[in-house]
Amino acid sequence: RASAYIISIFNEQIGKGAMAVYLNKRHQVPGWEVGSVMLFIMFCEMFYLLVWATIGFFVSGDTLPDVFGLIPWIALGAGVGLVLWILYFQGTILPNNPLRDKRLLHAFRLAKPWHYGAFFLLRSPALLSAVVVYTVALNLFGVEASLASSLGYLPVIFFAATVPTPMRAAAITSWVILFPENEGQMAAFGFVQHNFFILFNAGIGLLFLRRAQRELFRG
Repeated sequence: RASAYIISIFNEQIGKGAMAVYLNKRHQVPGWEVGSVMLFIMFCEMFYLLVWATIGFFVSGDTLPDVFGLIPWIALGAGVGLVLWILYFQGTILPNNPLRDKRLLHAFRLAKPWHYGAFFLLRSPALLSAVVVYTVALNLFGVEASLASSLGYLPVIFFAATVPTPMRAAAITSWVILFPENEGQMAAFGFVQHNFFILFNAGIGLLFLRRAQRELFRG
């Protein structure tokens, strides 16, 4: 995973692809099976961020831009869609539809409702820790931010970070858009923070790169 961060400098999704290749080569996990799990993780990631964005809106809605008022409605629609999605893959809806039998959707067929909840619980401590770290960092850059406002902003910015742009450009731009009264500080903050994140992780990856290459290409 650390070595994959080196590739993630250019695109996070390509980094996930590198992990899939590693699992296939190192542990003989079928490529379609790894790809299916990766799709499941990315799917859950969107809902996980949406849930926290909704919580953040209700906690700090007064301090957020008006456009954030759409978040609860988007979450409501997404929630209905998720229920239908789960019912479909459990065979309750359209039981004879062959799409669910595709290999790439294997993980969704196996997943139970509690798997989606478990993903949310496993990822949430990282986001809550990030709220504290980002709040402190924003104030160091001369931007007044509270834990409540950061809880509203961060899920949206993290979602932007999943957009396949070089060096997480979408996330960096989001900081400037969400803090228009501090454009200069936020441009600097977004550039420093996001690029430090991927470069620092890539630096950790260098420590494991030789081992990963040895295990990946041996024989």
